[in-house]
Amino acid sequence: MRRWYGLDEVPRDWGRSVVTIGVFDGVHRGHQKVVGRAVELAAELGLPCVVITFDPHPDEVVRPGSHPPLLSSGARRPELLAELGTDAIMVVPFTLELSRMGPDEFVQSVLVDRLHAARVIVGEDFRFGHRAKGDVALLRELGEKYDFTAEGVPLVADGDTISSTAIRARLAEGAVEEAAHLLGRPHRVEGIVVRGHQRGRALGFPTANVESLPHTAVPADGVYAGYLVCDSERYPDVRWPAAISVGTNPTFEGVTRTVEAYALDRDDLDLYGEHVAVDFVSRIRGMVKFDSIEDLIAEMERDVARAREVTRV
Repeated sequence: MRRWYGLDEVPRDWGRSVVTIGVFDGVHRGHQKVVGRAVELAAELGLPCVVITFDPHPDEVVRPGSHPPLLSSGARRPELLAELGTDAIMVVPFTLELSRMGPDEFVQSVLVDRLHAARVIVGEDFRFGHRAKGDVALLRELGEKYDFTAEGVPLVADGDTISSTAIRARLAEGAVEEAAHLLGRPHRVEGIVVRGHQRGRALGFPTANVESLPHTAVPADGVYAGYLVCDSERYPDVRWPAAISVGTNPTFEGVTRTVEAYALDRDDLDLYGEHVAVDFVSRIRGMVKFDSIEDLIAEMERDVARAREVTRV
């Protein structure tokens, strides 16, 4: 699969293609339906399928400070899109200049001049161009002008209308199982393992303190069952069942919100400095302040037992 960062990386001899466009934050089941339709159509026509996505999130450029919590990292989003069978992914740097392009200019410079679009597939709520003036109806009109056809696909799966906003709301409530249903997979938080207060190790449950990437959608405070994932030289392609804590450690009067994952029954891991991912499968309980360390340890033992049951270890 080809990956391009910006229009200039598209080969000059690139021929006609089927193109799909969107932020695709999370590559949720609605997005999967849109991209799947583009892949299907590309196969029928014998053309490559190209996905256009944007970085940073357009909201942050148009309205600084309004960046929504992200459902996937900038690195993982292309991986998820590639898994759907796309032939090329172009990440377009979203700038103020791009945001000020009119719909016609955007279509001509991106879809026509560079990618020679024969078909364009988007979500039915797709908007584009300055002040989001363009919609699917206008895209169809411009297609007649520039010799491509456009199709809007409903973001519906199994009768559910899927949106990134709805998934963020589920995560904010701690409803990670509902979020996973809409995403089509467990929600993932990525980051580097950093040194914390090492209280977990002292309590018998050494945790990886994950410094999440900026703007990450982190689930509500609480304890979860899931997986700790690593793919590095030291720990290649491993996925450990885990008990996961999100919050400020109220028993210790903490103030910094953290994501910590305990790989079940593993006290031999050295993950400092490693890039890891935490997959959230099920919520065990909310965050609680305990009266004593003994009460905390007893509850942590129950949490681990529940996490082991959920992950079937």
